[in-house]
Amino acid sequence: MWIDSENDMLTEKYSEEILKILAKYPADQKRSAVMALLFLAQRETGYVTRPVMGEIAEITGTLITDVASIVGFYSLFYDEPGGKYRIQVCTDVSCAMRGAEAFVEELCENLGIGVGETTEDGLVTVEKVMCLAGCDKAPLFQVQTGEGLEYHENQTVEKTLDLIHRWRRNR
Repeated sequence: MWIDSENDMLTEKYSEEILKILAKYPADQKRSAVMALLFLAQRETGYVTRPVMGEIAEITGTLITDVASIVGFYSLFYDEPGGKYRIQVCTDVSCAMRGAEAFVEELCENLGIGVGETTEDGLVTVEKVMCLAGCDKAPLFQVQTGEGLEYHENQTVEKTLDLIHRWRRNR
């Protein structure tokens, strides 16, 4: 899909950044660094491999199952490749009442994918998430990239497709 560097281990690539992250926490509280290390790990590839989860567990003195459970719980962490841009549409009850369900279905139809799938060019993955804290501005979504998050409120399918076309032109 996007970038596949599964064999690049975290400590080999980011030893200085890891030390900076760990320095923010007391020595006996290294487990508090798990989320920061997960963000670091998926910054380039957009997801965290099982071996890297194991490495994070080792660095923080936790179990790999603890690290994997954090990846599985939070909508900003991934254990599988996806698009360079992950469009996460809030479909909570309030947003659904403002058209979010219809928005995500029509967007996916226009992109030729289903919810949770990635476009053929590997650029976009569309997902449903719960509560982005903007119910009055629905349909809304957040876009996750290796650079961070962007929020897009009061969206239409047309505006979203224009955004995706800009991403394609700027590749």
